[in-house]
Amino acid sequence: MTSPAATKPAILSVDDDPGVSRAVVRDLRRRYGADYRILRAESGAAALDALREMKLRGQPVAVLIADYRMPGMDGVEFLEQAMDLHPFARRVLLTAYADTNAAIDAINVVDLDHYLLKPWDPPEEKLYPVLDGLLDAWRGSEHRPVTETKVIGNRWSPRSSAVREFLARNQLPYRWYLADEPEGARLLEAAGADPERCPVVITEAGHTLVQPSDGELAQSVGLNTDPAGDFYDLIVVGGGPAGLGAAVYGASEGLRTVLVERTATGGQAGQSSRIENYLGFPDGLSGAQLADRARRQAAKFGAEVITTREVVGLEVNGSARTVRFADGGRLCAHTVIIATGVDYRRHPASGIDDFTGRGVYYGSAMTEASECADHDVYIVGGANSAGQAAMFLSRNARTVHLVVRADSLEKSMSHYLIQQIAAVPNIVVHTRTEVVAAAGDDHLQQIVLRDNETGAEEKTETERLFLFIGAAPQTDWLDGVVTRDDGGYVLAGPDLLIDGVRPPGWELPRPPHHLETSVPGVFVAGDVHAESAKRVASAVGEGAMAVMLVHRYLA
Repeated sequence: MTSPAATKPAILSVDDDPGVSRAVVRDLRRRYGADYRILRAESGAAALDALREMKLRGQPVAVLIADYRMPGMDGVEFLEQAMDLHPFARRVLLTAYADTNAAIDAINVVDLDHYLLKPWDPPEEKLYPVLDGLLDAWRGSEHRPVTETKVIGNRWSPRSSAVREFLARNQLPYRWYLADEPEGARLLEAAGADPERCPVVITEAGHTLVQPSDGELAQSVGLNTDPAGDFYDLIVVGGGPAGLGAAVYGASEGLRTVLVERTATGGQAGQSSRIENYLGFPDGLSGAQLADRARRQAAKFGAEVITTREVVGLEVNGSARTVRFADGGRLCAHTVIIATGVDYRRHPASGIDDFTGRGVYYGSAMTEASECADHDVYIVGGANSAGQAAMFLSRNARTVHLVVRADSLEKSMSHYLIQQIAAVPNIVVHTRTEVVAAAGDDHLQQIVLRDNETGAEEKTETERLFLFIGAAPQTDWLDGVVTRDDGGYVLAGPDLLIDGVRPPGWELPRPPHHLETSVPGVFVAGDVHAESAKRVASAVGEGAMAVMLVHRYLA
């Protein structure tokens, strides 16, 4: 049973100077000890460990107070990482007079709420009034303590893997139990659930979900699955970088904006373990971090984010543009931005389909990374996403084998990634090679590699195969409405004009705007756009540009 103290919101102070740390905690306990847990740490790393533990336990954090000058990790770096764990916590930086410029810069970097000059005596004048205001604001904000969800399943179950991936990609903490291990068996027994019907999900409130759909999962953990209105200025279809960029700029510029996403925000980029060439993040960040920050930013400006709703059709109804959902629902707006991105192509090798979710995974499947420790892992693909996955998995795997059909990585991968891969001794690159078969019993156990130069084939043992083999747009839902190229990518702007002639059915006196499709008021952004750059930065840029063109259309 959780102790009463553990359920209190926490105020955490981080300072490497023990004397200062004790003084801060002394003053905090005197004023706030009755209603808050007062915690202290003497390094950023130790504080992050404490915050991760509180995140897992579903314990709320109200205020973070960090000293600016700390060895190893300064206060700004700590707060930047801490805000990803506890985004609703108020952030305070302790500084000396000489560091006030750094504190001012931190207002933009970590959305700093306040900075305090040391010393702060007397606290009744310089400390308590600041914290009183921050705590009042924290209590009045829409924050929800992250609850701990329990998932009980089987190691080689495709649906168990999909449930874990859904929760992880939506930034929802959970704890994973194997059904055939003691604790998992005890949980199933307490829930009255049949071990043969895994996965079973037990929510923090104690509700049991047996083999839940993504929609049931979303509702049980508090994700928004239904729009608040019937008509909007802008519907964004797709929650990858382009869609999130459009939602942020649309909502921030006053448009009634709703983003509809089938699974989780972030798209393919959201599954990247590390993105290091995105402007403004010299140390890199994960795709999940980027997606979570963008989603929170869109929500901050008033955009609605709807998950687990699949769009299956687009209609033109007079001046309205209507999207149809798979469940029969409909949503209307003045304008639509198509930002559905692309999916990984299916691998044609024999046996691959039989083991998808049972050792074979499309994309990074970050939830499987811990299972790769001390194993030989194979990755198919030569683009950045494959390279990022190789770097990430190499931290724990015995070896990571990167299988590439081309004669080198230079044709498809960024130079910085090629250099990093070359410097990691347990990453082996196999060029002119492809996987031609997969085999096993209840899960993947063996693959067959073919050297395309010699034709020789080799069987090799592995339980993990990750596939990053190109992309295909999922745009069948636009059939008969929006013009696409032979590959299914959406055409827009000048690409619609043939010898200066406007597309069939175009009735406006002007030609289509740059990102406008063959349907006026329907725009495209990101990887689903024909001839797009297939980079995160360009996708975000097209999302922002599409909103500018939406304004022109509405005007």
